[in-house]
Amino acid sequence: MAVNKNALIRYKTIDKCLQNNFKQWTLNDLIEAVSDALYDYEGKDIDVSKRTVQLDLQMMRSDKLGYNAPIVVYNRKFYKYDADDYSITNSPISNQDLTKLSEAVSFLKQFQGFSHFDELSSMVQKLENHVYTQKTNEKSLIDFEKNENLKGLKYLDKLYQYILKKAAIDITYQSFKARQESTFTFHPYLLKEFRNRWFIIGKRNKNEGLMNLALDRIIALNKSENSFLPDVTFDSETYYKDVIGVSVSPHLEPDPVLLYVNHKHAPYVLTKPFHHSQREVSRDNYGVTIALDVQLNFELEKEILGLGEGVKVIAPERLKRNIKERLYDAVDAYETEINDKNLQTIAKRLEHKGFGILNHIYTKRDIRKLKTNLDSYIKEHNEQAFGMREVLKKIPKLKDTLFNKNFKKLIKSIDKDVFLTKAIYFDKSPKDNWYVTWHQDVPINVLEKIEVDGFKSWTNKKGVISVCPPENISKNTFSIRIHLDDTTNKNGALKVIPGSHNKRLNDEEIKLISNNSIPFISEIAAGGVQLIKPLLLHASSPTIVQKRRRVLHLEFSSIKLPNGLQYAEHQTL
Repeated sequence: MAVNKNALIRYKTIDKCLQNNFKQWTLNDLIEAVSDALYDYEGKDIDVSKRTVQLDLQMMRSDKLGYNAPIVVYNRKFYKYDADDYSITNSPISNQDLTKLSEAVSFLKQFQGFSHFDELSSMVQKLENHVYTQKTNEKSLIDFEKNENLKGLKYLDKLYQYILKKAAIDITYQSFKARQESTFTFHPYLLKEFRNRWFIIGKRNKNEGLMNLALDRIIALNKSENSFLPDVTFDSETYYKDVIGVSVSPHLEPDPVLLYVNHKHAPYVLTKPFHHSQREVSRDNYGVTIALDVQLNFELEKEILGLGEGVKVIAPERLKRNIKERLYDAVDAYETEINDKNLQTIAKRLEHKGFGILNHIYTKRDIRKLKTNLDSYIKEHNEQAFGMREVLKKIPKLKDTLFNKNFKKLIKSIDKDVFLTKAIYFDKSPKDNWYVTWHQDVPINVLEKIEVDGFKSWTNKKGVISVCPPENISKNTFSIRIHLDDTTNKNGALKVIPGSHNKRLNDEEIKLISNNSIPFISEIAAGGVQLIKPLLLHASSPTIVQKRRRVLHLEFSSIKLPNGLQYAEHQTL
């Protein structure tokens, strides 16, 4: 019996509705769902009548299409399936068995990496020929998940044979975290497939535990001259019983995991459980609570994150904290997107006001990394944290995080020819607290003193040589203050006087302007930056709360110094 595409869409839509036991379906509800599905398919409104849906329900109940759907009506107006696990997709497709055989052939071809399937090729070819002589021009009805470009599949058969023959292998391998490849002897016990990736499980030596290696990270593979090391304690049938995926801690007991899944996602989780230990604990009008007994690993977190807002971890607390942190990081990645409009705006503010603020230049992960590297260096070298100079000379690895894509876009939007001239780290805290009066940042640091016209007021403090340059150099310079903590008025946020950056001021002018201006308080969230012209009048108050205010202060210019003078910290970007 011929069935048009619109009818199939209606059947599938009704089927999906009746599988959802979280909602009571009236005939009008079904009509609305079918209309929406047809609109999505056709791109236009299609009038679906009450009579059409009634005939569809009758057709699905019948044997004409092989469905025999157990559709019942209760309370005289609601429709549902009488069997919880019923779906028309579970029913055999009427008279297309020959095509199904062809699809079975396609399934067998998924194992083309194994040589012992090669013997099936002639039988497969005969079967395909028979199918298509009986019925031609049939399109595939099944599309299996596959990744033909997946690396490492060429090693499948070799590894299978080595396991079968109990042979050790010499393997050259480079994990995603390793900086370079390494070669070692490996004793393989089991091949494991998970989410269309293959892994080999085994040992490197007797005293080490079991480990899994991804086939797509294997660089070379050969039989080893070393004897095979068996592990009589390894049981392939029970090894993965307490985990999702391939990451197993052999001596770790499974944790009781409680998840709350909302009503929209619950049918998917209930019909395709996370793990064989999954069981329903309770349900309400908004969703269902399920329990698992599994080890906490990376794959479990990926499964949970895959449902997005549809699932909430109730227990254990450690898993809940990890998921929450990863979701925050995910949102953070979107918030740290900057566009050309934002860059144009802040460039204009810097020119006319002398400063600008842009939040979300760095992710929370970036900030954590910067703080960890700074704290480690200060502790190891007993540095003065409240004001450490030449930061990027002392800790060059900070640049990998600091000079990210957002930072470079921001810099180039101000001046594409700039280079770094100075880097200072400030840590204002209840322990190291201070007040800074209104001032302009005039001095620059140079490698050595060379008398040049226009450069005056030379100083040498603890080996740091400073000088006041001509005004055109000060006007060309700008600073970026990277905030590693949330900065507010209470923990010493920078105060600035907008528009005070157009010339170098004397003490009387600074006093006059600061006494007769309303300052702007630069409150900035961690990960945000403040751009500032060095001649802008600025000051800061001591912190009055038990919170640190850590800032990386970087200065930039595009004017090279004359007559052999060189910036002490000159670095290209």
